[in-house]
Amino acid sequence: MRTSIATVSISGEFPEKLGAIAKAGFSGVEIFENDFLTYDASPREVAAMVRDFGLEITLFQPFRDFEGMPEPHRARAFERAERKFDVMGELGTDLMLICSNVSPVSLGGIDRAAADFHELGERAARHGVRVGYEALAWGRHINDHRDAWEIVRRADHRQVGLILDSFHTLSRKIDPNSIRSIPGDKIFIVQLADAPLFDMDLLYWSRHFRNMPGEGDLPVVDFMRAVAATGYAGPLSLEIFNDQFRGGSARALAEDGHRSLVYLMDQVKRLEPDIRIDVPDMPDRIAVEGVEFVEFTTGPEEKANLAALLETLGFARTGQHRNRAVELFTQGAIRIVVNTDVEGSSFAGASYSVHGTNAYAFGLKVDDAHNALRRAQALDATRFAEPRASGETAIPAIQGVGNGVIYFLDGSPALANVWDSEFAAVAPASQGTDAGLTRIDHLAQTTRYDEMLTWLLFYTSIFSTRRTPMVDVVDPGGLVRSQAIESAPTPSFRVTMNGADNRKTFAGKFLAEGFGTSIQHIALATDDIFATAARLAGLGFQALPISRNYYDDLEARFGLEPAFSDALRAASILYDRDDQGEYFQIYSRTFGEGFFFEIVERRGAYAGYGAMNAPFRIAAQRRLARPDGMPKV
Repeated sequence: MRTSIATVSISGEFPEKLGAIAKAGFSGVEIFENDFLTYDASPREVAAMVRDFGLEITLFQPFRDFEGMPEPHRARAFERAERKFDVMGELGTDLMLICSNVSPVSLGGIDRAAADFHELGERAARHGVRVGYEALAWGRHINDHRDAWEIVRRADHRQVGLILDSFHTLSRKIDPNSIRSIPGDKIFIVQLADAPLFDMDLLYWSRHFRNMPGEGDLPVVDFMRAVAATGYAGPLSLEIFNDQFRGGSARALAEDGHRSLVYLMDQVKRLEPDIRIDVPDMPDRIAVEGVEFVEFTTGPEEKANLAALLETLGFARTGQHRNRAVELFTQGAIRIVVNTDVEGSSFAGASYSVHGTNAYAFGLKVDDAHNALRRAQALDATRFAEPRASGETAIPAIQGVGNGVIYFLDGSPALANVWDSEFAAVAPASQGTDAGLTRIDHLAQTTRYDEMLTWLLFYTSIFSTRRTPMVDVVDPGGLVRSQAIESAPTPSFRVTMNGADNRKTFAGKFLAEGFGTSIQHIALATDDIFATAARLAGLGFQALPISRNYYDDLEARFGLEPAFSDALRAASILYDRDDQGEYFQIYSRTFGEGFFFEIVERRGAYAGYGAMNAPFRIAAQRRLARPDGMPKV
């Protein structure tokens, strides 16, 4: 599969862009004219630099306002094109993009435009180059790829072809199946972009909100299925205009782009099995049965505080690692690993030295751990491995959000028995401490807002998951955007991604004080929130105190019985419901640099996360914060 990306899609200086594009695994690059014009080097020097990075120039673009111009504009348009052909010769590329005319002086007419392109094809042939015609969604006369194809067809010149752009087709809700009748050899390049669904001016939408395939809401898979059916075998190229991306990391954006193309074509390959599609062979998206464990790294001095918090939640210390300073705490089907083996060169030690006490790793139960690793690596995830002592199991793993670790476990003998083989059983210090917690309901990871699309794409491309709608969480310091991914069809694995724009929000302070993206809270499920609350109180658990005003409003809003409302208030339980069911929440007080636990009960088919309660939780956390705004330990 030949992959390409336009230089306009990522941030940075021209050489930085090329380096990021090459390192991400692209084979080609579209040179956006402004990037070329603002870089102080000759076309031949640029061409050499591109070759040095192991890339080819797939396209030079854009050439504007060409077809259907009256004189003297028409003559000048041909003169401009001839000069660009000379530049292309020095750059070493043979294809130029011409987008449909938006000039107010341009003239309509399919035949007029076709005649112009035929003449341009003759001139292009003399220079040994080709031209591709693209229908802009806001073109003055041509804004539909079907009309652009008719112009190309009538131009009837081997140097003139069609350029397809998914945004221009899908933003106008044009049926992508109309592409299937176009000969693949007359499509010179395919540009791809996704976008969230907005009702706005097409030009503004295109220039500010495009994103990588799989990060938006457009049916890009259907578009590419239609393209594949034509027999097209040229480059797949990304052209992304996005305000957020312009200030992002060139490396991360290029990696996202490459992953998005591989994921896109893997989907097309599975939906079009009779069409040969050149994409790396990999297993299908990985189904997740649940979270097998969460691992904390902490120092020996802080371990006692973390262990004490776990004990107030009803966890018992049930295992000691045979070779390392690692302890296992369990309750129901929940495993919490506490790693104080932080000396030397271990990854846990490195994480602790940078972030302090944090939940740096978790394990997922999957059907086949090695298949999970294969798919993740095919989608550019970084494999994680550390030296293991004799008798220790090398669990397949990758690096995930915030460079944390995701382990894969399955039912194979070595992985299924890892808890018995690596941990010596420890008799619980006391009996009857179970608080009724049964499993991990979800993990909540806090990240910078401009990284959210990266990690949503990461999860949805590797795992059989779906995105839920994004919600805005109101914090006194600003907005936090929250979006969940859930395993499908059964939500046995849930992760909420919370994106902070600034450090004034509670989530933003966690990022700043904890030095980066990581798990900020873990939600633990119970089947009886009131019984669990009573047991927790007996264990000395200190719930986050919620204001009385919250319960007064809750009673009025939902029409709750006073006795029920009083029971919620007495146990500091927050409540939400929808047409499908109910949701109950208890929060712990914060630990370390803003980490906390949540205890939840879902009744019926409630599918949310209590987002309407988040402002009240944040306000309560702020009331208990130190003067500098961070939580007390």
